[in-house]
Amino acid sequence: MMSKKMDMSRRQFLRGAGKAAIGAAALSAVPFSMAGAEENAAPVWPWKYVQVDKDKLLEYAYQKFYEYGGCGAGCFGGIIDLISEAAGVPYNTIIPGKTFAHAAGGYGAGSLCGSLGGALAAIGLFCEPADAAKLRDELYAWYREHEFPQYQPEFESITTVAHSVNCADSVGTYMAATGYKMADPQRKARCASVTAEVAVKAITLLNIHYGFEEAAPVEEAAPAAEEALGENEYIGTGISEIGGEVKVKVTMDGDKIAKIEVLSHNETAGISDPAFETIPDAIIAANSTEVDAASGATRTSEALIAAVNDALSKIGK
Repeated sequence: MMSKKMDMSRRQFLRGAGKAAIGAAALSAVPFSMAGAEENAAPVWPWKYVQVDKDKLLEYAYQKFYEYGGCGAGCFGGIIDLISEAAGVPYNTIIPGKTFAHAAGGYGAGSLCGSLGGALAAIGLFCEPADAAKLRDELYAWYREHEFPQYQPEFESITTVAHSVNCADSVGTYMAATGYKMADPQRKARCASVTAEVAVKAITLLNIHYGFEEAAPVEEAAPAAEEALGENEYIGTGISEIGGEVKVKVTMDGDKIAKIEVLSHNETAGISDPAFETIPDAIIAANSTEVDAASGATRTSEALIAAVNDALSKIGK
């Protein structure tokens, strides 16, 4: 009798211990599900934008170009580091700026300037896609026409305009004008300045977007003076998918095409060169626009041919 009672007590104890173990296991899981949920929950996207001091960012992003490994890392890291410093969580939990070190050299392919990539990654944290795309386009338009470098803490330098968002064009134009090589400290300092200036432009656009800053008034461009044309000269334009308008002047000698001048374009330097070097001569030789596109520059060739056709369409009008 005594042993039977003891056996029942042992079974009850084991049953109770099992329940306690299950309860403890469930309790240990609470921090990952219920307890502290508010503290562990990811912040709602887009994140709240926090302003930073522009002068401080200019200097900081310039330094981070060297410390973090290039323009993309310096730009993204510069912006996020200073916001983290000002606001703490969740900004200080994000991936480090060095994550964008691979953006250097136009992502290793001479394509989009890495500083733009870093800036757009930061903008994407704070804006819905449609708003981010709008700021992207404004950033690109500014970059194409901006004279880099304005910020020159180390070396005095001339400035150049790329008319492109690509690293190869931006750096290539600068090196062609200065004679510097990629490894030269002056060239590196120039790209550090690009990093800093792009970072500041990005937060300026964010400031305007969120109402912290007024947009600069847009100056109305003076109407372009009409170019004086001879009786045998005609202006034509064509549209390229890459750079937009291509403008030419065609000079006729009777019914023959005597001369074709490219007046303006925004095509990518280097890539578009074969079209501008060969298409005008080919058209003049054939006295026709029925010519083959230049290899590797099809879109530019098509826009150039369209511009010549537009000019020829005005003969006799």
